[in-house]
Amino acid sequence: MPAEIRCSTASLSSWSGEALAVGLFSGEAAESSRRALTERFGTAVAERLEQRRFKAKPGECLSIDLLGQSPSLLLLVGLGAPADFGPEQLRSATAAASKAAAAAGAQQLGLAMPVEGLDPATAANAMAEAVRLSLYADQRFKSEADPKPCPQQVDLLGLPDTAHGAIASSQAVCSGVELARELVAAPPNVVTPAALADTAATIAREFGLELKVLERAECEALGMGSYLAVAQGSDLPPKFIHLTYRPDGAVTRRLVLVGKGLTFDSGGYNLKTAGSQIEMMKYDMGGSAAVLGAMRAIAELKPAGVEVHMIVAACENMISGGAIHPGAIVKASNGKTIEINNTDAEGRLTLADALVYACKLEPDAVVDLATLTGACVIALGEEIAGLWSPSDGLAEALLQAGEQGGENLWRMPLRASYREGLKSGLADMKNTGPRPGGSITAALFLQDFVSADVAWAHMDIAGTVWSDKGRGLDPAGATGYGVRTLVNWVQAGGPS
Repeated sequence: MPAEIRCSTASLSSWSGEALAVGLFSGEAAESSRRALTERFGTAVAERLEQRRFKAKPGECLSIDLLGQSPSLLLLVGLGAPADFGPEQLRSATAAASKAAAAAGAQQLGLAMPVEGLDPATAANAMAEAVRLSLYADQRFKSEADPKPCPQQVDLLGLPDTAHGAIASSQAVCSGVELARELVAAPPNVVTPAALADTAATIAREFGLELKVLERAECEALGMGSYLAVAQGSDLPPKFIHLTYRPDGAVTRRLVLVGKGLTFDSGGYNLKTAGSQIEMMKYDMGGSAAVLGAMRAIAELKPAGVEVHMIVAACENMISGGAIHPGAIVKASNGKTIEINNTDAEGRLTLADALVYACKLEPDAVVDLATLTGACVIALGEEIAGLWSPSDGLAEALLQAGEQGGENLWRMPLRASYREGLKSGLADMKNTGPRPGGSITAALFLQDFVSADVAWAHMDIAGTVWSDKGRGLDPAGATGYGVRTLVNWVQAGGPS
């Protein structure tokens, strides 16, 4: 990653270094920037723009070598129309410029983006996150590492020194995102339930947090039959992880983050078949990765007045002689009985007992994250996570936190009539409903394990936790989705 990211009051016309990236709007809005380029570099740059038919579309990038000059490399990055420009577009443009500079082997990079209309701290945060996260590369499992070039100094031009605090904060968040990416990307023989518990222990040890890990017998004593039904097919023992951040001084809010922690999901006896991406089910613990990454960032940022608990019911969903049968009936820790009509709908079974445990902490709000349903991927694709909540205030706070962090959320309905699909003739409920509205019935299932007096929200991140080709700040592979949203939400104090 870049060795140093800093604010600089230098401008396009005065900055001196190796590579200079300039953001250009499309149409007439680009004229002032083009004149500034011509004043500094002569008419050759304008001629090159015409030759390459550079339209300044979002994501468009043009590299120009300036032999014998400083800078020696000019990167022109399209921003699109000014009316559409904001922090998200700033992130995307910064990411494109950073990757282009790294590909060229530049050690110094100046970023001349139009930050005049933005709050300096917001601009600094967005750009610093984009630089670091876009240059992330995971080579842990290669026998011969191939170090990727990366600028060692990045100057954010046009930003005052007072915005430097936002850069420092962004780096704590980036550390959390990178942790989440590493957990999701690692193979299931490396990231096991015990490994997730070890990760929580490392965070607790490094930042002075409290950690409690419940073993199988302790979970049995608490009546967690739903969670343990999923875990019973694996040779690896389950780990119920409870990590706590307590602030200095008075506590005004208590929040709980719950993450789905299936370190591998075979589907159980409803086995995933060819074409179902069974080989990718290592990322079924994306929710737990997000909450662990968020806790790592929160522990470093130390927000005042808010107590944060993290809950992960970690296990594998495997097939063995002891695995749960389709048609079995289990009892969750709140006394509800569940007929398991599909062993591949296991995440909600683990979350059920985790949510009951979370509500017993008497929180002001509980937010769970889970790679829960393929139905959500079909509905919202790979760039938007689904959000369900009966609380308008909590939903709006999370939507704002996601927008602030560049993570897209869409609020989905909790339609009560769909609950009919979860009715069982033998037990209190089934763990899956009919195929139509599958992400909605999954959220309705979870709601049955949340106390009525606790504000609750569910985020289905099945589509957003992984990117096959990479997009924006995210490389191909694990994205670390959810960390920035959760950290922003916690720092804002939770629900209004």
